[in-house]
Amino acid sequence: MIQVIRNSSRLIMLALFVTLMAVGAGCKSKKKAAEAAAAAEKARMEQEAAALKKQQEEEARRKREAEEEAAKRAAAEANTKNPKAKLEEYFGAISGSGNAASANSSINEALTLFASPDTPVLIVIHEAGGQKDYDKPTTIKNYLNYLKDQKKPADKIGNLQFDPSGKITEVELVKQQ
Repeated sequence: MIQVIRNSSRLIMLALFVTLMAVGAGCKSKKKAAEAAAAAEKARMEQEAAALKKQQEEEARRKREAEEEAAKRAAAEANTKNPKAKLEEYFGAISGSGNAASANSSINEALTLFASPDTPVLIVIHEAGGQKDYDKPTTIKNYLNYLKDQKKPADKIGNLQFDPSGKITEVELVKQQ
């Protein structure tokens, strides 16, 4: 009987050992499953963060584009609202320019206000009784180059005529006395 008890206790110990191994292995599986779940959750969170960052970048890009478009519209409006003031600015920049490259850049910018570089410029040299005497007609390109070369203040803008697209088609200047 003692022999049977001893054999059965060995059997019980062996069963207990196998059970502990199975439980231990099960815990390792559960641990690995938990780690896999945590890794999957981390990957999902990283994907969400990347998607959110991409969305924010897209919104920032759209906002920048909208601001740039608004600035372009404002600049275009400023040019069409008061071309006389803009032209006077260009005249001052060209005649007061310190170097030819800067003056040429201002000339090219100013020419965008005109329908053509050959837009006529009429300079009133004398006016009496509603009659105007004009100097020899020139073109806007020649007049702007004259301002660049002479470095004198421009004549006063008297009248501007526009085409339907808002470009200047004729300039009348009044000679400074």
